[in-house]
Amino acid sequence: MKSVRRPVVALATTVILVALQAFLDPTGLLALVGWSGALPALDRGLWPLAPYVVFVPVLLVTVWWAALRAGDRYWTLVAGVVLAVVLAQAVTCLAMTGDLANSAWAAGYVTAKAVPAALLVAAITRLFGGRTEKTRTTPGAVIAPALLFAATAPLLAGQWWTAVVYAPGVPVARPDRGIVSTLVAVVLLAAITAVCLRWMRARVSGVLGGWLAALVGAAAVGLVQAVVALIVEGMPSTDLWPLMSAYVAVADGVSFGACLGWVAGVGAIAADRLAERGMRRVPLLAAAVVTVAALVVTVVTAVAPARGTDSAASVPDGFLRAEGGVITDGDGDQILLRGANVNQLVDFYAPNPDVPVTTPLTEDDFAQMAAQGFNVARLGISWSALEPVRGEIDEDYLAQIVAAVEWGGEHGVRTVLDMHQDSWWNEGTPESEACRAGTAPMWGYDGAPGWATITDSAPRCQFEGRDISPASDRAFQNFYFDTDGVQSALVETWARLGAEFADEPAVAGFDLLNEPGFGETAPVTTSLQLGRFYDRAITAIREAGAPQIVFIEPSILWSGLGFDTGPAVGFTDDDNIVFAPHLYAESITMDRALGITPIVGMERQFALAQRAADAYGYPLWSGEYGYWGEQPDREARLTRYAALEDEYRIGGAYWVWKQACGDPQNGVQPIGDGLIIQDCEEDGWVGPNQGILDILSRAYPRSAPGELTSLAADGASIALEGGSPSRSCGLDVWVPGSDEPAVVSEGLSDVEVSAVDGGWTISGCADGAYALTAGASTP
Repeated sequence: MKSVRRPVVALATTVILVALQAFLDPTGLLALVGWSGALPALDRGLWPLAPYVVFVPVLLVTVWWAALRAGDRYWTLVAGVVLAVVLAQAVTCLAMTGDLANSAWAAGYVTAKAVPAALLVAAITRLFGGRTEKTRTTPGAVIAPALLFAATAPLLAGQWWTAVVYAPGVPVARPDRGIVSTLVAVVLLAAITAVCLRWMRARVSGVLGGWLAALVGAAAVGLVQAVVALIVEGMPSTDLWPLMSAYVAVADGVSFGACLGWVAGVGAIAADRLAERGMRRVPLLAAAVVTVAALVVTVVTAVAPARGTDSAASVPDGFLRAEGGVITDGDGDQILLRGANVNQLVDFYAPNPDVPVTTPLTEDDFAQMAAQGFNVARLGISWSALEPVRGEIDEDYLAQIVAAVEWGGEHGVRTVLDMHQDSWWNEGTPESEACRAGTAPMWGYDGAPGWATITDSAPRCQFEGRDISPASDRAFQNFYFDTDGVQSALVETWARLGAEFADEPAVAGFDLLNEPGFGETAPVTTSLQLGRFYDRAITAIREAGAPQIVFIEPSILWSGLGFDTGPAVGFTDDDNIVFAPHLYAESITMDRALGITPIVGMERQFALAQRAADAYGYPLWSGEYGYWGEQPDREARLTRYAALEDEYRIGGAYWVWKQACGDPQNGVQPIGDGLIIQDCEEDGWVGPNQGILDILSRAYPRSAPGELTSLAADGASIALEGGSPSRSCGLDVWVPGSDEPAVVSEGLSDVEVSAVDGGWTISGCADGAYALTAGASTP
């Protein structure tokens, strides 16, 4: 009979570790079970209590089982504790959301917490758990359970292996990635799991032995995938992406093994029992049947027609729309939207009441933007100002938004309405509040009204920046779970805005929520729950009659890390969507704040963003970028950024047009740090940041017949190529400067050069392939 001393030690160690982490980690980011300081919420269903009433019991029961059956050896117990943590997270997420596929996949992201905890628990158990008996037995069945486990992967792929880390060429067991990729991944998973089964089953008996073998095998496949990705994407020299890529791949493997490894465990026991009865071929036959089923699913998926789009048919003339991978005008022309963010209507926190947080927004702002060649403004608006009282739209504030849209339209500048927020709402740490060790008092920023801010008394304190605050994390968590209907309220507000601008083609689209926070249970919140909100808001906007593009963002993690999971593909049936991450690589990302090598370099972030957009089937647009430190650094990095923006033939909005001296993001200083620089000491304007504007105002095609195939520009020089399946006269190329550009074209007719405020436009018609160069020299 097994001694209970080891499981008792393992259990006690786990309990102490959970308690210490909850006490020492004020953010919950590193703790197995975090406690933000929020008061218990007993009236909201299971989700607020799930980390305590679901995670902890599942964790402790599984740790006991692992220590009892796998505790004789250090490494087998390590695997057992990892299994316990990941399995507990999966069950907890399932209890919170009711979504099995997302919960199982999301559990893998606690691997970074699970492994250190497992190493510690196993070490202490080894030291104080008493004598061990390292016996070995015959491994038993290996091939059949390994094949059975591997064949379940394409059948139950769910959300596994969908992240941007899986570059083309990396084998993944997803039918939608093609027959070759799926087959290679299944064979790889079966082979590695078979090796692990032979080793593990000789040391750990019963179902647990097969389960742990599957866990380790799937994690090892993740490492192989990471190596393949490194080969496919090239050896990096400027960023830490291979490490992050490896972590995500291993995390997927760990969660897959934790959630479905019981298939290998049960299969191995069943195979042994059948072998004892002389029925050795039955397990292999069963595994073969499952494998054939997996291959059939893969083939059917591979030959199924691609998801179509009906965007063009449903959007009225004059409105922009998303068609396939580009933004178009509905007349056969690709549109590039390039401009700046405008924050002059944002309801910011005022660090110093005597220093204004915004500058007035006037028609002249749009005239100046047009003179720079900009054709879009991402206009930040604040829910707190729009709906200060629940259910009541502030008509004066709405009138300011309407005026801004009209001014933009008069100057050829379309507007993207951006529901802006930073750290959820615009209140800072109360003077009476004491922050826990490891956090610090913070300013407020902007976003939701007070009535939609439910923090459950979690402290308004920050850890390494505004976006890691227990209060804002809890507020986001309550938003995602629609506590007191706050999410429903924002959905209704979007419906009101949709109705207001349904007939306004000057509105390019609606950006539903700026840099959504991760709450307390990412990536469930940043994928499943965020996608649910987006789907509800999109539906409400369409029901209100608004046909414009909807711009969807991944969470703040994309800005902070350089990539993110984002809502799952298929989160909405609507096709008039643009994927709009914020491409801040090498800027305000976490790595730069810590002074380490970039996690994701600028060039790689563009590739990852395009990969994600392609997976959705949406066009890519950069909703924010900039903030690269001192002026020489800004210009050097922006030059690289501009070249990449042209290479990928996309648009975006620079942060920011004007920034007041009291803007909390500006830090309260004598200079307003925007494209148009304010001198607060002299109460005037220094003028434009010409070095930056020279790069942003470079030549580009605002509209191009058909679709662009190449683009490069430098100042007033531009070279582009494209193709139009039918005759279109939609060419509109902006060229800055006072000198009329010399134009050389091929495949274009009726080419004209016209003077406009700030520069020139080149128009023309195309039918088929075309090319154009303009300016002093070819870029």
